[in-house]
Amino acid sequence: MSTLAAQAISTRRLDLPPLHVEHAEEMAAVLADSALHTFIGGAPDTPQALRSRYQRMTAGSPDSAVSWLNWVILLRETSCLTGTVQATVRPSGHGPIAEIAWVVGTPWQGRGIATEAAQGLVDWLSRQPVHTVIAHIHPEHRASAAVAAGLTPTDEWHEGEIRWHRSITGKGSVGDNAPTLPAVRDI
Repeated sequence: MSTLAAQAISTRRLDLPPLHVEHAEEMAAVLADSALHTFIGGAPDTPQALRSRYQRMTAGSPDSAVSWLNWVILLRETSCLTGTVQATVRPSGHGPIAEIAWVVGTPWQGRGIATEAAQGLVDWLSRQPVHTVIAHIHPEHRASAAVAAGLTPTDEWHEGEIRWHRSITGKGSVGDNAPTLPAVRDI
């Protein structure tokens, strides 16, 4: 598997430009609410800590078989950043697998932004050589479960979270046609 690179993604209301270190200051403000860490642990990063983290993330995985793909979520109508989506793509026995995650700042929650961004990410991944998309969602995090972008829960657990799964037929895997994903409830 060759390494993938994040490319700009656009949806109805959002632009998802690839993450850059320069996003750190604005994103530190977006992610400043400690309530965002209820299910994932930790605490909000300072702009300096986030800048260092973004430098490591944008440098790419030290494993050449693994792609770290990260985007910021830009709400076009206000021209402000509202969160992030990410995918880690790695080889597996059944073809490349993408593990996805998303976070939207508290002021923008409940407006369908996470759902639209995650769906845009999964749509983009379906055009890449990716066979499976997974996410890990805390069993009590109803908002993230509602965002799950066509993934379905499994009976597998990972570090206290339920593994969600969707097989896709990405470009270069089983076929070249991207599937139509079912509608997902907006939050």
